[in-house]
Amino acid sequence: MKRDNKMTVIFLTPALLSFCLVFLYPTIRTLFMSFFYVRTVTDNLGKWEFVGIGNYIKLFSSPMFRQSLVNIFNIWFWGGIAVFLVALVFSVILTSGYKGKSFYRAAIYLPNVVSAVAMATMWIQYAFSSKYGLFHSVFTFLGLEKAAAFQWTSPDNQFFAMTLAYCFGMVGYYVLIFMAGIEKIPVDYFEAARLEGANLFKQFTKITMPLMRGVIKSSIVMWSVTSIAFFIWSMMFSPLDPDVGTITPMVYMYNLVFGRNLTPTDPRLLNAGAGAAVGVLMTLMIIGVFGLVNFLIRDKKLQY
Repeated sequence: MKRDNKMTVIFLTPALLSFCLVFLYPTIRTLFMSFFYVRTVTDNLGKWEFVGIGNYIKLFSSPMFRQSLVNIFNIWFWGGIAVFLVALVFSVILTSGYKGKSFYRAAIYLPNVVSAVAMATMWIQYAFSSKYGLFHSVFTFLGLEKAAAFQWTSPDNQFFAMTLAYCFGMVGYYVLIFMAGIEKIPVDYFEAARLEGANLFKQFTKITMPLMRGVIKSSIVMWSVTSIAFFIWSMMFSPLDPDVGTITPMVYMYNLVFGRNLTPTDPRLLNAGAGAAVGVLMTLMIIGVFGLVNFLIRDKKLQY
């Protein structure tokens, strides 16, 4: 028994050390740093200036930061609804016995293989361009002049265009997850429902959705993590200076830590402490969503 304990300690020690070094220490340091003014992340502790909750007060006093919270909520909520609905439709269709399922599944997932930078560039340059973009060409061909003249990348429309492009790329990922969940449901349930006279809609609402609660629960958590960490798309749609239509908490944190101007006319000093405060708030957001999802969707209801 003692030998087994020693072997357990030997095998667990590298993993525990890696966890403490890579995750636990940075987390504690970030939380601690959020209560200090720290000019750069490389400053030693002697240069840290204690400000208490001053960093948090400054964040919520900033209109740009508050707008970033609004933007990320809209991406998470409205974008999540759109992605999940479209993904559910595709997953139900592809699991209903259509031929060529593997081909369509691979085609839908393809945008996830391409890097986010390349995808954003494709949308900005080749889909949203007001001169030769895909939408402009299609609407012009259909004779919809007003739609063809729509300025997708103008300040007023940037957020909608960015969210549309991002959601398009994320649909395929959740299609695969939902397809796996649907295919796991025993076929006997659907056959019994058909014998009882249940139509497709009844089968979907009474069998598919209840038995996919676990999959949907995990998907909501994953969507929340990726949405709150929204960064690359925002930087690609506003490469020079942050715009109110594209700013997100992650971009705001980047501006504070690495010095990109918060507004074109208002350069700020670096403040890694405030950036750490943003990171703490983002972590709390994810924990809050995780707790809410666990409360609303309970595992005890998931029974076959």
